[in-house]
Amino acid sequence: MNEQFKNDVLDGLSANPKFLSSKYFYDKIGDDLFVQIMNLPEYYLTNAEMDIFSNKTDELIAALNCTNDRPFDIVELGAGDGSKTIKLLERLVDRKINFSYQPVDISQNALDGLESRLKTELPNLEVETQQGEYFEVLSSLKNTNRRKVVLFLGSNIGNMLDPIAKKFIDELSSNLNGGDHLLIGIDLIKAVDIVLPAYNDSKGITAAFNLNVLRRINSELGGDFDLEKFAHSPYYTEEEGIAKSYLKSTCNQEVFIAALDKTFHFEEGETIHTEISRKYNDKIMQSLIQDSGLQMCNKIMDNKEYFADYILCKS
Repeated sequence: MNEQFKNDVLDGLSANPKFLSSKYFYDKIGDDLFVQIMNLPEYYLTNAEMDIFSNKTDELIAALNCTNDRPFDIVELGAGDGSKTIKLLERLVDRKINFSYQPVDISQNALDGLESRLKTELPNLEVETQQGEYFEVLSSLKNTNRRKVVLFLGSNIGNMLDPIAKKFIDELSSNLNGGDHLLIGIDLIKAVDIVLPAYNDSKGITAAFNLNVLRRINSELGGDFDLEKFAHSPYYTEEEGIAKSYLKSTCNQEVFIAALDKTFHFEEGETIHTEISRKYNDKIMQSLIQDSGLQMCNKIMDNKEYFADYILCKS
């Protein structure tokens, strides 16, 4: 049994208001659902960043200082299926740039799938997968002589509240050396009619992804959640710039979790907060990197200007 999962569920469902961490969306079923989400027409984030990696690849390479002057490592945090990054990797291989690729992910299932794909599509690429927490991996790489280009795509940083995101960026910076580059994919603040459908698709796949955390509790901790008695409930305003996801109880109910030997009561309409997705602009980004030792060196946007890849340089 995953003791951390058990403890986090106890803490989250005992709180008022209740919450569960979005990191527990991801198991094999969750991974598969998220791949489906990324391919949904409503989920503009994937297409927007894919536009950058597909059509502005040489601009990315120049901004990241990817040359043969010095061998370097591309370290991707939360690599997933690597569909966007492959566009960059292909171009670097075509240009015979001397580099290695080190995808990092908490999901071994995702890493295995990515490694298999790369062996087929880019057989000459040097790949070393790293399963684990981001900072543990980065810390182990800090003392190497090779320059690092760190990728953190998909606006994953948006899953953090601003103070936590600032601390995360500070920690990233502390694991980089002078001359290293960090690319952070950022979803820009936009109108509600663009953003909200991305978190409430017409096929209900995002709802299933949100509900997957309850299915995991049932499967791994002996919970008796009736998933049909909880509804996916997203929320967003342009003024706040933060998309939020909740699971809402549709009735008064009791849920027992055997691993905790505890029953939790839910009122009708009561919510479990599961995820945030922060949207950004230059002012917010500047506040996050202030005093981090990182400088904003470039900003590359998709053609619709929905999304930006910020290039940060370690001084």
